[in-house]
Amino acid sequence: MAQRDQDIYASKPMRGLFAAEAQALAGELQRCVGAYALQVSAVAHDQPPASPMLDRWVHLHLDGNRCGGDLRARTDEPLPFLNDAFGLVLLSHAVEVAPDPQVLLREAARVLAPGGMLALTGMHPASGWLPWLLWRGRAGVNLESPLRIGHWLRGAELNVERVQRVGPLWPSSANVPHHGGPLGGGYLLIARKRRQATAPIRLRPRAIAAAPVAGLAPGARRSTAA
Repeated sequence: MAQRDQDIYASKPMRGLFAAEAQALAGELQRCVGAYALQVSAVAHDQPPASPMLDRWVHLHLDGNRCGGDLRARTDEPLPFLNDAFGLVLLSHAVEVAPDPQVLLREAARVLAPGGMLALTGMHPASGWLPWLLWRGRAGVNLESPLRIGHWLRGAELNVERVQRVGPLWPSSANVPHHGGPLGGGYLLIARKRRQATAPIRLRPRAIAAAPVAGLAPGARRSTAA
């Protein structure tokens, strides 16, 4: 069944949806700046999108209980990266195949730098893509609504900035406009990690006491001769 799922993501309708998502994401990526970006994908040989302001991509591919790609790890363990390591995290249909989507989102939030961008793509459950998955055999593919994903992200201290439907309403091998409007079969979600707010403190001017007489402790009196 794992190979059947891989065939779904390699199909011509899915390639068309990937193109629609890439077009919708292109403008956001032009503004992303950082040394490292992370892509977690449902596709084994997925190529990271063009992003001239990002120095290097790290690619991970979810395959059941394991991650492949640039590094090898298990999905039931934390991602092998430091906190706040990436200026951009791209989850390309990864939520659909993750054993525990909430764990994946929490880990994505953990490794995302403060102020960094999380971009997430997927098939919308309220579209014609769900019957298509049922027909193709959807074992291991779980469609989550962007509304529910947004709720999880807010719990992980991310602000959802934009949710956009993209692609055709139902799978098609024909050439279709990339942007499907409000009934697009796929979606793009953009969120940012909230920075740790530091309360500004204004120091009030404070009067400086006069220096005491040298040699005497404060409050002491000099004795006088009788």
